[in-house]
Amino acid sequence: MGTIVIGSGMSLGEHCVPNAALARAFDTTDEWIHERTGIRERYYVAAGTATSDLAVRAATEALDEAGLGPGEIDYLILATMTPDHFFPGSATVVQAKLGLPQIPALDIRQQCTGFIHGLQLADALLRSGACKRLLLIGAEVHSGFMPFDVEVVVGTSDRVPDAAERAFATRFRDRTVLFGDAAAAVVLTRSEDRAGDVIATRLHSDGSQVDRLYVPFGFAQRPYITQQTIAEGRHIPEMDGARVFKAAATRLPEVVLEVLAATGHSIDEVKLVLAHQANLRICELVQRALALPDERIYNNIERYGNTTAATIPLLWHECRRAGRIQPGDLICLVGFGAGFVWGATLLRA
Repeated sequence: MGTIVIGSGMSLGEHCVPNAALARAFDTTDEWIHERTGIRERYYVAAGTATSDLAVRAATEALDEAGLGPGEIDYLILATMTPDHFFPGSATVVQAKLGLPQIPALDIRQQCTGFIHGLQLADALLRSGACKRLLLIGAEVHSGFMPFDVEVVVGTSDRVPDAAERAFATRFRDRTVLFGDAAAAVVLTRSEDRAGDVIATRLHSDGSQVDRLYVPFGFAQRPYITQQTIAEGRHIPEMDGARVFKAAATRLPEVVLEVLAATGHSIDEVKLVLAHQANLRICELVQRALALPDERIYNNIERYGNTTAATIPLLWHECRRAGRIQPGDLICLVGFGAGFVWGATLLRA
């Protein structure tokens, strides 16, 4: 008996944005971005598309693959750091848009490890009998906090930003070039007669590092947002890039080895490591630290950028669709993100 994935799906923003398109709004080049991050392009949503909309599209595909209708899901977990509203959580919005019954609908805010946290919770709920079929989604619309006119970048506006706009946007280019909009979803259930299981999860946090990667404004201030907040760009993520890079490159392989040691497995038994895609250079260091050949790692940051909570289920969906994940394979999911939070899950496909 085990917790198994019976369907998965994904959804991207409507606009593909190559690196060169960003130069319409601020000072950058394809070479500058690719050299530092490994990214060639990402997707932004069209005006009016919210995180909940991407989540619904991904969930619909996952439900179709699972052969289930909305009425057959009895729990919903949505991982996102870009909710439609400050409150309420977006899971209830997704519940309504999908036409799900009045089931529990939970948001979790663990950024890049949101899917791993959600998977641990989903497994516990299914094991306890609290639900029978659970929909777990990671979804993000990062283009909402971009410090430039997204319509200019995607080509739906021919307006030319003035020098002041370009200078303001250029201040934040080290982080804004990283992000894309996407969602991915899985349908989970318990099976009595099919192999598969969430074997173990190890999660960690270090709140002393919050200000290394965070959005400065919020309810710690009064009022939580002002004209000065916007003028100073305090609604845009701040990042100590060098510190985040070093921590991620260290913690990711550490927690992979930790979850393996806890279960008595070795890295040689793992068919595929799916690591959060924040920067290709980090992924390459993790691969080297774990001595993994290319066929046992999978990266998609070149095409999508950092999609935060959507990244790991997006990796899972693409690998399943491409046949790189087969029933019985031992798979390790690992992520690191703002908080700091990090963790890994070992599961049998």
